Amino acid sequence: MVVGIVKETVLGEFRVAMIPEMAVPLMGKGVDFVLEAGAGVAAGFPDAVYADRGVTVVSSRAEVFQKADVVLQVRTPGAGGDMGQADVDLMREGQVVIGVADALIAHDMTRVVAQKGVVLFALELIPRITRAQSMDILSSMATVAGYKAALLAAHTLPRMFPLLMTASGTVRPARVLVIGAGVAGLQAIATSRRLGAVVSAYDVRPAVREQVESLGAEFVDLGMDTHDSEGTGGYARAQSEDFYDREREALGRVVAENNVVISTAAIPGKPSPLLIVEAAVKAMAPGSVIVDLAAERGGNCELTKANETVVVHGVHIMGPTNLPATVPYHASQMFAHNVAGFLGLLIDEGELKINLEDEIVRGTLVTQGGEVVNEQVREAMESKK
Repeated sequence: MVVGIVKETVLGEFRVAMIPEMAVPLMGKGVDFVLEAGAGVAAGFPDAVYADRGVTVVSSRAEVFQKADVVLQVRTPGAGGDMGQADVDLMREGQVVIGVADALIAHDMTRVVAQKGVVLFALELIPRITRAQSMDILSSMATVAGYKAALLAAHTLPRMFPLLMTASGTVRPARVLVIGAGVAGLQAIATSRRLGAVVSAYDVRPAVREQVESLGAEFVDLGMDTHDSEGTGGYARAQSEDFYDREREALGRVVAENNVVISTAAIPGKPSPLLIVEAAVKAMAPGSVIVDLAAERGGNCELTKANETVVVHGVHIMGPTNLPATVPYHASQMFAHNVAGFLGLLIDEGELKINLEDEIVRGTLVTQGGEVVNEQVREAMESKK
């Protein structure tokens, strides 16, 4: 079986889907790798390092698609922006493509990939089960995003994070509020704490209180009934608009008390819940910072603009959509580990085997035989009609 690694084409995407270190064990299982020249350079993995590990390096992207039975991408066509169609044109019927596909949202491109006869696996659909933890790209990339969000906030805030006793007087610590205590939120809490900030966190799921407090942060209780707030896979469940109205009002008072807000609240396949209204931003002290990690799906703050930093009422509102790509070495290392684990499910004595009895394989398979076969994706498509 030949596995191809191609260079990412989305602007600002510096990760690579497979690193040399993770390729070697798969070679021992009968896999041959072919790499588009320069695919790993931006992440800190030169072609020579791949070649030293036995990976064949070729100069043409088309040659990788031509030779490979399986193509690995960080961003497959559905998540590939304007270059997505160009990659579809290089694919062939029966070829397997593995990576992030945005399949619950990128419906048109998903249909195009299906019509091409490509077998597409969307890694963002990895089931949240114990056996799949080593393959969970959402968790691994959220770890990077939460870490980097805290650093961005510290860099932008016109004050220092830690408490300092100096000859010039006492420097009071910055106050940081993290909204959403998933993987990204917990990493943002931990990093902000290490930088010396006083940290509090809010999540609609009361079950995460213990995790928040174990990291040394205060859990914010808004006094609302949230007993049915947790949905499938541990994600937050969408709530009624009346609930969100009351939540926004209560949360606004908490937001105003903090110098930094790092917001991470998201619902898979749906727009991000609006949690921070303009009135809450206006009540913050001038120079305060909001880092909205939900910007790609509309943002948790109504003033957020994706991939921009705007200053409104003296508050810096940042809307980064791909922070893992700004730490490409370790993000690629973690992504490749996830991919290698998933590939192991598809390899049987050096041959490709798609076992639909395996719930991980079945749950991530999006297109096959010219059709969209994933039930979750089909339901999302139907709901948009």
